[in-house]
Amino acid sequence: MSDDNPHSSRGSAHRSWLERIASIFSAEPQDLSDLDDIISAAADRELIDHDTRAMLQGVLSVSTMRARDIMVPRSQMATIDIEQPVSEFLPILLENNHSRYPVVNEDKDHIEGILLVKDLLQYALDPANPDWHLRDLLRPAVIIPESKRVDALLKEFRQKRYHMAIVVDEYGGVSGLVTIEDILEQIVGEIEDEHDDEEDDDIKKMASRVFQVSALTPLDEFNDSFGTQFDEEDADTIGGIVLHAFGHMPTRGETIVLQNLTFKVSKANSRRLMQLQVICGKTPDSKTTEHATGNGS
Repeated sequence: MSDDNPHSSRGSAHRSWLERIASIFSAEPQDLSDLDDIISAAADRELIDHDTRAMLQGVLSVSTMRARDIMVPRSQMATIDIEQPVSEFLPILLENNHSRYPVVNEDKDHIEGILLVKDLLQYALDPANPDWHLRDLLRPAVIIPESKRVDALLKEFRQKRYHMAIVVDEYGGVSGLVTIEDILEQIVGEIEDEHDDEEDDDIKKMASRVFQVSALTPLDEFNDSFGTQFDEEDADTIGGIVLHAFGHMPTRGETIVLQNLTFKVSKANSRRLMQLQVICGKTPDSKTTEHATGNGS
């Protein structure tokens, strides 16, 4: 007698799919591409949602990465010189909006330590310590080779409770830095922290001609705020306009000039733009489009 129960049919189909997954795993996938195929198939069958799929694929990609693959390059490192007074390095803090900064002695190959902004505030706002020196505030710098596995680095970040590592090449020269946020964003995408703007604060004025702008700012809102005439048929957001103008996925520190505005990428990952620094009035001709690459530091 045939079974006309639809729940029974769906249950059989579900068990069949689970059996297929089990058989794949029991066959011992030969490489990461096999695992990626399983994850993609599970998402197509709606056994997992697409956010979970992206996160699992991020985990797989991190397992193959080295520090050199995700580090902020030396040229884009925002650093403070050990001899700089607060009045000189404060603009660096305001421009980059990080919670930690490498402190160097003359150049980036000589790292004296790491400055936590919260440590600086405790000293700078305390009238009982008028003669403090930046050296008094530094935390030890963690040094790792370019070949360091990213998954192993993440484990060390968690176990040893530090959040930044300086990356050096085989000759001992500084080639970049990695933060715990850089690793986590490879897995889960953009991470908002206490220093990021609120979601509804798309445009924030930093100085007289300098603004911090979310890449997801609607294009009509951006045009209204800056008096620009970017075509809303070309993109929905200002990030889309900037990405199209670059013609590639830019890294942090890259700049481009569009309609009399200089756009500097202040936050991005391998998949999308997040934050832009916009500087007004950099070119005399608002119709001129120029490309330039900045050093980001």
